[in-house]
Amino acid sequence: MTLHAASREALGFAENRLDEVLGDAGNDPSAVGEELLSVVDVFAREVGLRRAVGDGSSDPEARKRLVRTLLQGKVSEPALQVLDAVVGSRWSSPRELLDGLESVGRAALLESAERTGKLDTVQDELFRIARIVEGEPELERTLSDRVGPVEGKRTLVRNLTSDKVDPVTRVLVEQVVARPRGRSIAFGIDELVRLAAERRERSVAYVTSATELSSEQREQLAEKLGQIYGRSIALHVELDRRIGAGLVVRIGDEVIDGSAAGRLDALRRQLAR
Repeated sequence: MTLHAASREALGFAENRLDEVLGDAGNDPSAVGEELLSVVDVFAREVGLRRAVGDGSSDPEARKRLVRTLLQGKVSEPALQVLDAVVGSRWSSPRELLDGLESVGRAALLESAERTGKLDTVQDELFRIARIVEGEPELERTLSDRVGPVEGKRTLVRNLTSDKVDPVTRVLVEQVVARPRGRSIAFGIDELVRLAAERRERSVAYVTSATELSSEQREQLAEKLGQIYGRSIALHVELDRRIGAGLVVRIGDEVIDGSAAGRLDALRRQLAR
């Protein structure tokens, strides 16, 4: 997510307010996160409202009153307190306000998973869903359709995940398909994988292996990559026998291709020169 300077400052303020609100043990991070994402849906649907709350030249208190008047009784007081911080700040554009609010809602849901000890589970489930979507072009096209009915895409996600994933995982994926951005839906879900890893101050390594890796092999690979990159590494491993042998590792934009297929491709490129 790329934000201009004013929006970055506004997002930082909103994130601090979220931390304060969730610091109250009586407030449920999952409930707050779902409510904030439901407001994202409202703002995305109502263009006039989005422009009104994102108008940095208007009175901040008037923007807060507008949102409270519309949402009082529909979302909880903790969610309204976070919304006060969001709409009371100056954003570079209404679109960036919407992106910022979505980011805060996602953060609340990931906080919920972390508190319940399910963050690793959610991260792994997100990775696996991204690979399913990536491997099914028709599914990717359907979920990425910007003019298709949002509720239909949400239903498709529910049918895909059923009761097999954590509720936090399902809500996060539904939000990605409701507001598709970036190169693909799989890319959007992978962004959530990265955000989950960052909560543990780790980087994500996407590993494609020709054979199953044992637990010991995974630990050794994570340790070696950690030494190379100077930080903890979260591994997500996918089996693909088509690469012949070895591993392909992707961390950010960097790819380490140690597969037989990769070495053959490199040799072909050299011979073609």
